[in-house]
Amino acid sequence: MVDREGVPKLCQVVLDCTDARALAEFYRRLLGLVYRPGDEPPAAGQADERGRDWLVLRTPEGASQLAFQQVDHLPEVTWPEGPVAQQLHLDLTVESVEELRVQHERVLNLGGRLLYDRIDDPEEPLRVYADLAGHPFCVFVA
Repeated sequence: MVDREGVPKLCQVVLDCTDARALAEFYRRLLGLVYRPGDEPPAAGQADERGRDWLVLRTPEGASQLAFQQVDHLPEVTWPEGPVAQQLHLDLTVESVEELRVQHERVLNLGGRLLYDRIDDPEEPLRVYADLAGHPFCVFVA
């Protein structure tokens, strides 16, 4: 058993991206998250200072989940083949194949791309997508 005292606690997963606002909006809509106070999109016509640097999404209850760090250049992942490994991906779960089909349409409508389809696997139906920045993420039945 691990002693929980004296160990760090995972705060959030941070994704590098060349458009922090767009990627934050993708995951906010996909996962039903909310912005950390102050990180919300600016009013129409206002400059998006926060969106050019660092944004945080939380659960509606306030727990940090994902952060987005603006970078100038990001090589696109070439997974499952090619020279640029995925290095990290997010695993998202649903309860049924029907829900996986529903989420497939949501991901595509939000701008995600299907990379790999294993929905017919009897043990672990899944689909792998790329988000707007090219980061792979899985949605599978658990």
